[in-house]
Amino acid sequence: QVQLVESGGGLVQVGDSLRLSCAASGGTVSSYAMGWFRPAPGKEREFVAGITWTGRNTAYADSVKGRFTISRDNAKNTMYLQMNSLRPEDTAVYYCAARNTPYPIGFRKNDYSIWGQGTQVTVSS
Repeated sequence: QVQLVESGGGLVQVGDSLRLSCAASGGTVSSYAMGWFRPAPGKEREFVAGITWTGRNTAYADSVKGRFTISRDNAKNTMYLQMNSLRPEDTAVYYCAARNTPYPIGFRKNDYSIWGQGTQVTVSS
C-alpha cells in the first residue's frame, strides 16, 4: 500500500523560505490528487494547498496564496510545497495527503485517504 513521507521542515526566521517534500513509496500517486494540510489553532487539520494529478490545477488557502507554491513530479512520485515569506503563524506540523481520484482537488480532510506522518515547521520572530 502507498505510504507518504514528508521532509524538509525545520526552524527558520520570519521571511525565510522552506521547501517541503512528500515522497510516496509502495505504489504510485501519479494518478491521485494530492494536498497539504496543517492544524489550525484549536481545530483539526486545515487545507493549505492542493494539486490535481497532472499538476495543471492548483488551489491555495487565502492565508498562503502568493507565498506558497505546490508542485509535483510524478516521475519521482513526489509532491512539493515551496514556502516563501514565512510568518510565525505558519508554524505547524505540515501533513501531505493523497486522495484516490485524479481530480478535483479536495479541500476537506475527509477528502483524502492516505496521509503522511507530518513534518514540523517553526517560524521564529
